[in-house]
Amino acid sequence: MRLSYWIGPPGGTANSARHPDGAYGAASTMKVAVLAALYRADVDLDAPLPVVNDFPSALGDGSRYANDPGYDDEDQVWTHLGGAAPARWLARRMIVRSSNLATNLLLARVGLPAVAEVWRLAGATNSVTARGIEDHAARDAGLDNVVTAADLAALFGALHLGKLGSPSATSEMLDLLAAQEWRQDLAAGLPQGVRVAHKNGWMTGIRHSAGIVYPPDADPYVIAVCTRSDAVPPPDDYDEQACSAIAGLSAERYGMRHQ
Repeated sequence: MRLSYWIGPPGGTANSARHPDGAYGAASTMKVAVLAALYRADVDLDAPLPVVNDFPSALGDGSRYANDPGYDDEDQVWTHLGGAAPARWLARRMIVRSSNLATNLLLARVGLPAVAEVWRLAGATNSVTARGIEDHAARDAGLDNVVTAADLAALFGALHLGKLGSPSATSEMLDLLAAQEWRQDLAAGLPQGVRVAHKNGWMTGIRHSAGIVYPPDADPYVIAVCTRSDAVPPPDDYDEQACSAIAGLSAERYGMRHQ
């Protein structure tokens, strides 16, 4: 297993790091940058947004793509297909249940340049959101979504410090991330009840998790972990192994929170 991480204070220098600039396929961690771009945009978050499953490819050649419902880990957004839903509700489904369809709807609304600006403002140097989820033509042409542990840490640090939105927007985004329902990796290493505003992401042979931990008796800290299988194809239990590794690192760091 290839494993990279960055752990330290929000906006500060890492207390502990391992290959923090190693590049990985982003999986769903890129949804945090989409969230920040949405809250920075001049968008009425409560206005209805048409729910469609037809998107222009990032290739810019007029081609289009769609999401596969079977590849999505959230089904509520699909029940609105052909209708409309508020951007605020779509943002929640994108984060707490990692909806791919909601992500592409919001990405189409704000645009890739707005997401790139979020990465820039966060101080990320190696991460990029180049296309929507399942834009296979763009992926095959070399346009891919890439993250590093250091950049994910910078993104969460900037969010915590209010650099990516107004105080009210920052509070709402952090509350959304704290409501994350997929909790089998980073959150699994923390004691019950400890607040963690985080987002994970996974696909075949990849599992990442990054967020801000708010101990009740210590200063908050950022932890970002990226993993990738060394084997191709990965072992059947790779995701379980990766979740265990991330949870173990999370538990270890929490135990050192007073140092």
